[in-house]
Amino acid sequence: MSILKNPYFLLPALLFWVNQYLERIQAIFIPYLYSYFDDLMAMPVVLGTTLQIYRWIHPLKNGFVFTPVQVMVGLVYFSILFEGLLPIWSSTYTRDFWDVGCYLIGTVYFYFLINRNRA
Repeated sequence: MSILKNPYFLLPALLFWVNQYLERIQAIFIPYLYSYFDDLMAMPVVLGTTLQIYRWIHPLKNGFVFTPVQVMVGLVYFSILFEGLLPIWSSTYTRDFWDVGCYLIGTVYFYFLINRNRA
């Protein structure tokens, strides 16, 4: 099954889009959703999109899945970049270690519900 048809991928992608629409177009900011929802949805959306791209180009096609190490590298990369480095480089970003917890939850969601062998 294509990741783009997987309901476990479509739900976070849709919720992420709706949240962005409310914040950026409608200027509606719900406090905890504004602070943490995008971080919670980020890993399923980013890793799911990346997995789909790999499936288009990898010989295993829909049989390709990320290993636990590859998924953890994604989690560590996001955590270091968005919670460590970007707040140092730009005042646009705020260091919030609760975001790392959101990335972790999203990564676990991705690993068990989206990163499946559907060949």
